[in-house]
Amino acid sequence: MKTAVKDVSKESIAQAATLIQAGQLVAFPTETVYGLGADALNPTAVLQIFAAKNRPADNPLIVHIADVSELPRLVDAIPPLAQKLIDAFWPGPLSIVFKKSAIVPAQTTAGLATVVIRLPAHPDAIQLIHAAGTPIAAPSANQSGNVSPTTAQHVQEELNGVIPLILDGGDIEFGLESTIIDCTSPQPLLLRPGSITQEQLEKVVGPVGAPDETEKPASPGMKYKHYSPKTPVVLFTKPENLQAALVAHPRRSCVIHHSKALAGSGEVSVPLSHNPTHAAAALYRALRQADTLHCDVIYVETFPKTGVGVAIMNRLEKAASHVIG
Repeated sequence: MKTAVKDVSKESIAQAATLIQAGQLVAFPTETVYGLGADALNPTAVLQIFAAKNRPADNPLIVHIADVSELPRLVDAIPPLAQKLIDAFWPGPLSIVFKKSAIVPAQTTAGLATVVIRLPAHPDAIQLIHAAGTPIAAPSANQSGNVSPTTAQHVQEELNGVIPLILDGGDIEFGLESTIIDCTSPQPLLLRPGSITQEQLEKVVGPVGAPDETEKPASPGMKYKHYSPKTPVVLFTKPENLQAALVAHPRRSCVIHHSKALAGSGEVSVPLSHNPTHAAAALYRALRQADTLHCDVIYVETFPKTGVGVAIMNRLEKAASHVIG
């Protein structure tokens, strides 16, 4: 299969919508990462997502809608707390878990009685969903377990020859997958941190709990190793821990850091902003860059687990083999 990469335009959106309607796959930009989309209500199309990504069949997909008016037919009910979150954060990088309606196929939800739904804020995504005339199921547009794509080039590196079309909408705004919150129980549960922080959520709905990790995952990002470059990743908390590791294990290393004092550390140095919001937007690009530098190890400086730093560390801890210091 030849994969076309096209800038977003009226014509390319129409072509992408036709492919979606025909049960095929299209990669497209959202404000979080690039998604790999299929008709969420077409079981055969949804299964193609799992095949293209080598994604485990028990890992549910997020369903993207273009307007809140599309929600009632997809869910059994809209709990009052979910409505508060919708009013506060949609459109935007927040996915909400609902009890699903019968119209949503089991293939989309990995056999669960719940469905994860998001109304994205990216205009290209909204245009595509409107043009397709159907909700679009879309995980990140990469091979399962790899670093999520934040440019069309990243998607092409992962899925060239696997899907027919990539819509190029330029760089991504947030750079981390959406926050996911479960509103099917009396207390909302934060299943995956993202750019919308727990503090922001709690200002709207009160205390937010944590999931029971012994239960079957209700959303993406809860069970499997994710966000991982091919080069081993090691996290470090303090500059002195890094220096000790560099001395104890001399090998070609890449250091991704946000402390200015670490500039020039290792054979290759990749700086990130000290501002977590800015760092989040550049994190996956930095990991992908580091993975092309033929190093033996990628050392990544940790962030404080506050605000968006919680989401950054969630991704890094899933990518890393261990932490030093």
